[in-house]
Amino acid sequence: MINNRYDFVMLFDVENGNPNGDPDAGNTPRIDAETGFGYVTDVCLKRKIRNYVELVKGGEAGYSILIKMDKALNTKFNDAYKANNLKTGQKGKNKEDVKTAREYMCRNYYDVRMFGAVMNTGDDPCGIVRGPVQINFARSISPVNIQDITITRQAVTTEKDFENKNNEMGRKSFIPYGLYRAEGYISAALANKITDLNEEDLELLWNAIINMFEEDHSAARGKMCMRKLIVFRHDSILGNCPSHILFDKIKIDENTIPPREFNNYTISIDRNMPDGVEMIEKL
Repeated sequence: MINNRYDFVMLFDVENGNPNGDPDAGNTPRIDAETGFGYVTDVCLKRKIRNYVELVKGGEAGYSILIKMDKALNTKFNDAYKANNLKTGQKGKNKEDVKTAREYMCRNYYDVRMFGAVMNTGDDPCGIVRGPVQINFARSISPVNIQDITITRQAVTTEKDFENKNNEMGRKSFIPYGLYRAEGYISAALANKITDLNEEDLELLWNAIINMFEEDHSAARGKMCMRKLIVFRHDSILGNCPSHILFDKIKIDENTIPPREFNNYTISIDRNMPDGVEMIEKL
């Protein structure tokens, strides 16, 4: 159980990399076609949080991850019924069985407890959980410049091609530099009513956000760093101030055009908080 609502802001950057490829555009970095600003989806950010939690808590009770490539979701829902000695494989489940299975999923799966899940598929539905933790799309502070370069590989795929050439050509899309901002919300009311999220879970979330790029390096993503994590802690369950007022207290100004590093920006924070709200700089 948690007794405080939270809002938070993440600032992260990418250098010579693709932070989140768009399958609809040849996996090039995602971009707003009208403004040129880059963005990273909430799905991408939550994937990295899930991966970090699994890395540090893998095998511990209560910290399994539902959304991952290990087995079908319906199989996991069936496991919840078996674990609670409920009848499986029958249509028209009664509400109490679904509730029991849903509570099991919240207890055992960290990402269900945090982000919620739609679990009403198959013959053994576990209901729908509205997650108390929500994260918006991240958007770049400045328009980003997508560069598409040709690369060569000194290895040939097929024997037929090997007879005629000694390398193959490819393409790589990247952003020279981009600073991104994402905002999130944690509803204590939803957490206490539905998923039983607790303070230990929240501390793990902050650690996951701070470190999620450190355990996710790849040549395609370039150099990605979490630069700031600023948390607004309300002293009540429903909150003491609208979230947008708190978010507006963080201003980011561009000093160099085009920006090529984090120091090309000035971050200004109004530390005068409304009554009942505490600002915590986690990073």
